[in-house]
Amino acid sequence: MKKTKTDSSNPPMPERVVPASDWKHVELWRRVKDALNALPIHFRSDTFIEGINATDIFTLNSALGATIENQVVETLNQIRSVWDPDNAYQTCAFIRQPQTFPDVVLRDVSRSDVRPLMGIELKGWYLIAKEGEPSLRFTQTRDACADADLIMVVPWVLGNVISGRPKIYSPFIESARYVACYRNYHWEHCREAHSNATIHVSSNIAPYPSKADKSTDEPASDRGHNFGRIARTGIMDDYMSRIKAMPICGIKASYWLDFFKIFHQDATDVQIAAAFEKLRTRIVTEKIVTPGIDKEEVLLVLSALERSWLA
Repeated sequence: MKKTKTDSSNPPMPERVVPASDWKHVELWRRVKDALNALPIHFRSDTFIEGINATDIFTLNSALGATIENQVVETLNQIRSVWDPDNAYQTCAFIRQPQTFPDVVLRDVSRSDVRPLMGIELKGWYLIAKEGEPSLRFTQTRDACADADLIMVVPWVLGNVISGRPKIYSPFIESARYVACYRNYHWEHCREAHSNATIHVSSNIAPYPSKADKSTDEPASDRGHNFGRIARTGIMDDYMSRIKAMPICGIKASYWLDFFKIFHQDATDVQIAAAFEKLRTRIVTEKIVTPGIDKEEVLLVLSALERSWLA
């Protein structure tokens, strides 16, 4: 089915999707969302990293991403008391199923013939990854998402930034069906980015399709290969601004990202010095509103790092 762009100059925004209030598992769904928001409190990792060079820091995204995601699922099962306080779902567990949508499902493990109760499309986001945004691609069609399905992006860094155990922060959580609708809305109606865009929409797909089903939407043209990159639709903008403004070891997360970008593999001392000065100017002029960040302390750390690198 080919869906074409409407002529309306002000098309309605998609509406957020939630499970029906009379769905028998709706209280479970609400408690699961509470558990997802509480993950940073309970998350513990046995992984320990040290000896990372500044020029190699960005490699952590691919090296540890899947490990973090697995550990998030393990943590969800360990905090069962949060999402199943009455032991009404004793035979249910969160199961990771990579390469399949959704890649985490809550299901009754004692029965293989029943559908999952809900699914979570899970993506770890290395907060100081070079791209500066989550790389999650979500192309699933809206009909392949159940009302209870969620998308969750979990930001993480090492405890001491360049060493230590992974530490996660407040996740982005949104309805998967709503994200699918918002993605298509943005693609078709954001004229500056996608003039006269069209999308081939897969239809008549039930939630939790088999691998043989065609369950993804596709643009008629995508020269930039950006379709499905939900962080570029604007749906995560407010969330990313909040997360990047928080302190990591007393320094704003976005400053860490800018700092590590200075040391790309082929950078000369002149380029590094210029990048230090640019970052210093940004710190001096930027208004700091997040508690826990002392601008003067940040500038002292930056000066010490610059002297050490350029000595």
